[in-house]
Amino acid sequence: MIILFVVLPLVVAGLLPLAGKASKRLLPDLLANATLLFLVAYAAVAGRALIADGPVLQQTTWLGEALGIRLVLDGFSLFMLVVVALVGLAASLFSIDYMEHYGAKGNFYALYLVMIAGMNGLVLASDLFAVYVFLEVAAVASYALVAYGLGRDELEAAFKYLMLSVVASAFLVGGIAVVYGMTGGLDFAAVAMALKELNAGPALAVASALFLLGFGLKAALIPFHAWLPDAHPSAPAPISAVLSGLLIKVSGVYALTRVFLNVFGLTPALSTVLLWLGAVSAVAAAFLALGQKDIKRMLAYSSISQVGYVVLAIGVGTPLGIAGGLFHLFNHALAKGLLFLTSGSVQRATGTRDLDAMGGLAKRMPVTAATNLVGALSIAGVPPLNGFWSKLIIIVALVQAGHPVFAAVAVLASVLTLWYYLLMQRKAFFGRLNETWAAVREAPFWMTASTVLLALLCVGIGILFASTVTTWVRPAADVLADGIHAVAGSWGF
Repeated sequence: MIILFVVLPLVVAGLLPLAGKASKRLLPDLLANATLLFLVAYAAVAGRALIADGPVLQQTTWLGEALGIRLVLDGFSLFMLVVVALVGLAASLFSIDYMEHYGAKGNFYALYLVMIAGMNGLVLASDLFAVYVFLEVAAVASYALVAYGLGRDELEAAFKYLMLSVVASAFLVGGIAVVYGMTGGLDFAAVAMALKELNAGPALAVASALFLLGFGLKAALIPFHAWLPDAHPSAPAPISAVLSGLLIKVSGVYALTRVFLNVFGLTPALSTVLLWLGAVSAVAAAFLALGQKDIKRMLAYSSISQVGYVVLAIGVGTPLGIAGGLFHLFNHALAKGLLFLTSGSVQRATGTRDLDAMGGLAKRMPVTAATNLVGALSIAGVPPLNGFWSKLIIIVALVQAGHPVFAAVAVLASVLTLWYYLLMQRKAFFGRLNETWAAVREAPFWMTASTVLLALLCVGIGILFASTVTTWVRPAADVLADGIHAVAGSWGF
């Protein structure tokens, strides 16, 4: 029953506002976290059994009548479901303590689960229209969550995010219309088969450009990134973690990868565009992160840089490059989710996001400092943490594919990443304790527990990277590689 990944969070989301009336704390916390814990277990255990004999197709029905949306579970979608469930659970656990001062936790968790349901539906979608529908479900919930604090900065960031997201959606609708006009269908497999039989070079180039603009905005690739540095710092910390760790990857990178590799095919022109977009985003955003004093704004630019890293790897188009890109997507989701959560702990304890105003916080918040260091070193690619292995795979794939210049760019981006994260660590946690923070204490239990969970995953996956790649990454990469072999080079542009 793969539809549970969508229906369960939606049903619980409908109940949570009522649960919030009956119990302001316990019941909403329990319902939301139990739902996400079930999704983690269901994806990790039952999901693998479901696809043991190949992809699973489920036709959605209502009162016995078939609906137009069909869900498909394969190695790639299962991989993304696990990523969504893990980071979603960690951010939800963090919210137990963090969201106390916001109030209305039932409403918060309801919006949160709607966003999770939208992301799950998007990764299970089997046609372009369903991709658009679920993408909008997740996006609408995320607008409200960014503005949840109702402060001036939150409302301004949510409005900017909304406006640019609407532009992205317009591009996607245009691309879907062009594809439907060419093929008469929207199902992934049907569109791929139809395009193999058509001489649709110019029209397909237009559709590809529209999808690239739409998904590029959703993924916040440079130069489509303007909304992200405002939205992420302004949102509550658990929402920042989900926006950066999950949403830009699911609605941007996942959707772009699924459409271009499994439906359109990764032609040489598209490969070149993705390589350049990824390289520019990885390096330019790293330089922008270096100049930030706001800890969450630095993390936001870091997200743009690391998404560029993933797109650079996908653009290679080789099985090794795809595997490296997906592995880094997974690793970045865990580590960046961890960093946004630890930044939330620091902001809650000190009342500021200004790095220059911090200093020596490791003396008062040792667990937060230690977990933050794990996340920072992981994203920077320091061995033996998980981020090192995915970056190494990407660099090797670039060299093997005959792209030594892009491999050098990847190394440069990694060096810059280490630079600004060490700056962040030194300013916030190392050195003499700023006397202003002499009374600061470690974050509450659930906030600390969620960061420890993600830090342990970063360390554990780094040590057991081979089994992680074999069990989760390779089946996902195989789905995309098979799609390339099936449709690549079928039309000449």
